[in-house]
Formats: sequence, structure tokens, C-alpha cells
Amino acid sequence: MASRTAISVQPGRFRVLKEGRRRSDGAVGPVVYWMFRDQRLRDNWALIHAVDQANRANVPVAVAFNLFDQFLGAKARQLGFMLRGLKQLHREIEENLRIPFFLFQGDADETIPKFLKECGASLLVTDFSPLRKIRRCKEEICERVDDSVTVHEVDAHNIVPAWVASQKLEYSARTIRGKINKMLPEYLIDFPTLQPSSRRWDDTNRSIDWDTLIADILRKGAEVPELGWCKPGESAALDVLMGSENGFLTKRLRNYNADRNNPLKPKGLSGLSPYLHFGQISAQRCALEAHKVRKSYLQAVDAFLEELIVRRELADNYCFYQPHYDSLKGAWEWARKTLMDHASDKREPFYTREQLEKALTADPLWNASQLEMVYHGKMHGFMRMYWAKKILEWTKGPEEALETAIYLNDKYEIDGRDPCGYVGCMWSICGVHDQGWRERLIFGKIRYMNYAGCKRKFDVDGYVAYVKKLVGEVKKRKAETDLDRKPKISAANIYL
Repeated sequence: MASRTAISVQPGRFRVLKEGRRRSDGAVGPVVYWMFRDQRLRDNWALIHAVDQANRANVPVAVAFNLFDQFLGAKARQLGFMLRGLKQLHREIEENLRIPFFLFQGDADETIPKFLKECGASLLVTDFSPLRKIRRCKEEICERVDDSVTVHEVDAHNIVPAWVASQKLEYSARTIRGKINKMLPEYLIDFPTLQPSSRRWDDTNRSIDWDTLIADILRKGAEVPELGWCKPGESAALDVLMGSENGFLTKRLRNYNADRNNPLKPKGLSGLSPYLHFGQISAQRCALEAHKVRKSYLQAVDAFLEELIVRRELADNYCFYQPHYDSLKGAWEWARKTLMDHASDKREPFYTREQLEKALTADPLWNASQLEMVYHGKMHGFMRMYWAKKILEWTKGPEEALETAIYLNDKYEIDGRDPCGYVGCMWSICGVHDQGWRERLIFGKIRYMNYAGCKRKFDVDGYVAYVKKLVGEVKKRKAETDLDRKPKISAANIYL
């Protein structure tokens, strides 16, 4: 990969959402980086851009993070993971770069403009997200900030920025792959060393009571508890990628091709999706490190890069250019027609959302996949396809099926509320990025999957047994934790 020593990012990696007017007194205010999707210190183009712009103008820079209340239904599982990572980030960014970290709670379209006004900022740098709520929030911020404030959006999440990779909605991986590969030599480059800010922010009281905040979030979202196996933060993410004991590239890569579609071998997967989702690791860093071992594991690395780059960026492309990325309106015309043609087909069996959520179907394989997601927080990718397609088969119609799949995915998956999750549900139920198949009841021309097909691919009974054991272990740990939390009764206070 090419080396880059300049501190500034490529012009194509950021875009101007709002051009501010020069102030009448000629003064230039601080730079604020509103972080939300890329929650890391290392390998972060948005942070690099913010510091670069601040140093060029000889002004201080700060990082601001806004905690949305119950963002898109996130619970303790997701918010606890995120906040524990941010707690680490807060310490590292202030100690290593002397850049202050501000945390706000509420609506970002109110808190961020208010902060910009208070500190007299001239430039706001933001992360890129294709999701509707964030894009609407940015539009509102651009309307509310002072005329002198410029707003830059940096795509630090994708290797090739979404608006550079393609200027339109792509039909499939086949149509976007060549465009991305053509741009990789320019964008898949080494990161520059991030220097401390040249100007210090004025001293201010900005202590954050992380422990109280996390405890409050865990209490409010206790319905979906945290996970024990997934350690948050940048260091943990790098350990999953390159750790000496069980790192993906160092210890598990050789079996990726053979094991990644076998639900009985979860360690065959990279395990990086929670960290990529919360931006605790850069996809670009993962790709750069994978390229270093490509000669030794050519097929495995190429398969990994296809998922990491092409498929992830295809998901962002879909959500960026298709405003109805989570509804039947977002399906291709042929898929929408075939689903509606078969919307009144008899469903037998039929299950309610509550029955599905509690894994109360007559299909032990489907129940196991649902329980894996509920208790483990991560359903195997192959099973998620089967899981979603059965929801289409067992609910009133395609609209209800899609709503149910997204609801369950976002509630229980550690990486829910992600473009890849929305596209996964849309592929399974609405045929997005797929083609038409032989027509059948309920599915129409949407690709079909069944129990017999799964049985031919892997040991179904073994998977069911694996999930049963996993659930038992989680329940046992929870019982032990609950017991430890109970107040101890001693002989001295028994009569008090």
C-alpha cells in the first residue's frame, strides 16, 4: 500500500455541508469535532482532519460526543459497550493529544449548536453516517449554527468514501466492486501520525462521571443486558484483529474460507463487527494489516476483504442513496411486486412477534438462532439469512416480516442499527442486491431457504446443542452474579 506523510486528508474524503462566512472582525474560532460513528483515537480521518484544520488556523480543537437517549431502541447491551469504550477514549485523547472531550446528552441538533456558540467555533467536523436520523440531525444543525460556522463531513468509516465510491444507488456487489477496487490505490493508504493540538483549549471543568452514567444506562436498558465475551475499546479491538493469543489475522485467518459459513464454528469469523460498528477500529486498519499477510493466505484474505470493503460499503451505499432502506418501499420493483402478489398467501404456521421473540416456534433450528442472538448478542451470519426468511414465511405479510426482523435485530444484536443489519434484513426478505428465483408461495421470486437445505450444509443438531449449552452458561453466570449482588445477612443484624 502507498505511504502518505502529509497530515491533511484527501479532498475526496470530506465534503462541505455548509460554507461559513468570514467574520467581520477577521477572527477565527476553534474547531469542534462532533464524534459519533467513529469512536476512536487511532486511524481516524475525521480527527486527523479536525486537528489539521485547527493547527493550520492556529486555533484549539475539541471533541464533542452527544449521547442520544435510547438511540433507535438501543439497550444496555449496546449502550454499555459504547460508553465503556468512550470512557477509555476520553482518558487517552486528553492524555495523549491534550484535546478536551465534551459529553452532552439530549438532542444533538440542540446541544451541538449551543456548544459551538458558547465556544465561538468556526468549524464543525462531523463523522459520516448514511442513516436518516443522523442526516436529518446534521441538516438541522447546519440551519441552527451561526452563519460564520463551516461544517465538514468526513467519511472515516469507509475506506473509499461513500460519495466517491459511487454517485448513485448500486444494484449489487457486482456493480460496485469494480468502482471501489479502482479507487483503492488512492484511498487504502497508511495513516499519518496524529500530532497533539498546537493550541491548548482554555481550561474548563469538564469532568465526566462515567460510572454513574453507565450505571444509569444499564438500569434503564436492563431488559437486554451486557455481554461478557465482548470487551469494548480500541485496545480490545486491536487484540481481536492481531492479538498474539487469539487474533483473527494472527491465529484464525487460515480457516476463514472453510469455516466462515459454518454456524458451529463462530471462531471462524473475524469477530470484528461490534468494533467496526461502533468505530472502535478502522476498517482501513483491518485492510492494511490483512494485506501484509495476503501472500501467505491469499484466498482467506481476499474473502475477508470482500466482506470488509465491498459488502460493507455496498450496505452504506444502499442506505445513503435509498431513503427507504428499512421498508418495502426500498425493495427493487420486481421484488416489491412479487411480494405483494403473494402477500395474501396463507401462512401456516403463523407466529406473533412475542412468540418469535421468545423463540416459541416449532422449528428447533430457528429457535436456536433466535436464542443465540438474545443471549449471545451475535447470531451467525448464515443463520441470520435463514432466520429472516422464516419470519417472512410465518408472519402476516412482508411489511410485518421486515418490521419484526429489524426490531429483533436492533434490540438484541450488539451491532444492531447498522447499515449492514438493515441490508441483511432487506436481502433476506426483500431481495435487495439479489436476483429473482423460481416462484413459490409466500416468497414469490425471493430466494428461498429451508431446514433441509441447512441440514445439507452443516450439523443442524450440533448447532442446536451448541446454542443450548451457550444459553445455559449465560443463565448460570447471571444467576451467580445476581446471588453475589444480594445483601449478605449475618447473625449480628438478623434481628435488626
